[in-house]
Amino acid sequence: MKKVVVLTTGGTIASKKNSESGLLESGVINGNELLDLCDIPSDINIDIQVESVFQKASMHITYDDLLLIKERIDDHLMKDEVAGVVITHGTDTLEETSYFLNLVTNHVKPIVVTGSQRSPDEIGTDSFVNIKHSILAACSKDLWDVGVVVVFNERIFHSKYVKKEHASNIQGFNSFGFGYLGIIDNGYVHVHQKPITNEFFQLKKKLPEVDIIKCFMDSDDKYIRTAREAKVQGLILEGVGRGQVPPRMVEEIKQCVKSGIKVVITTSAEEGEVYTTYDYLGSAYDLYKNGVILGRDYDSKKARIKLMVGLASEYPNIERIYDPSYY
Repeated sequence: MKKVVVLTTGGTIASKKNSESGLLESGVINGNELLDLCDIPSDINIDIQVESVFQKASMHITYDDLLLIKERIDDHLMKDEVAGVVITHGTDTLEETSYFLNLVTNHVKPIVVTGSQRSPDEIGTDSFVNIKHSILAACSKDLWDVGVVVVFNERIFHSKYVKKEHASNIQGFNSFGFGYLGIIDNGYVHVHQKPITNEFFQLKKKLPEVDIIKCFMDSDDKYIRTAREAKVQGLILEGVGRGQVPPRMVEEIKQCVKSGIKVVITTSAEEGEVYTTYDYLGSAYDLYKNGVILGRDYDSKKARIKLMVGLASEYPNIERIYDPSYY
């Protein structure tokens, strides 16, 4: 019999209505209660161990919490009898948690993150089917050595590109431009594609402070200046198109680089990557010439996580951390 460990952390998938306000209170159902509600059928022949790590709304989760989840994953997956691990999580920061765990865990066995858009007691809830499908995925050898995946609405996504695409619909996640790795259909896991590389970073020191600043037409440098004066260690600029920013930002960006802050330019576009296509003030080429790191096809949140992990692992060539040809 296969054994799967389910680590619960709260979120909508563990929520109930507040009796006074009538609104959802996130994370109030503990792990054992949640799995009891799921009514996992005995015919799937899986031994399920439940551990409540914490019970929080996902916007309340900190990186200290994520390091605790990593510790619990490492502890369980070192045991021969454990086939895989499932983490239940709120959807608001699920894409960030899953990618962080992808970078800092190094296991062959599947690690699956899931959540729900509707609470367990709502009509049409997706809570139970997402948990069941995640448990099945965690047992699948086809997902060995793939990294951390997200299972949602019968689909399997890789954590690197998964993104919450809808605020409330049960089709809550997608991977723009890359698609999903596979599906779960009638209790069977079907994997159609896998990533060709995996990345692992051994954390050596505390995760640094890295901020995100969104660029828009005629935006100025006040937020960049504030970040520099706050002595952040990294700064992600969410530019537009191929990685452009408004001219009024450029001088302060240069000051950040000169002061030792690692600055990364990304794009707000859903598909495509930052590239040195144009030569004018504020273009990706102009920024690159002045020491800004090209964030390739990473969105700003994933770029932030990768820079944090890279700096904390003392990555030897941080300027190439987003370059796939470097691995």
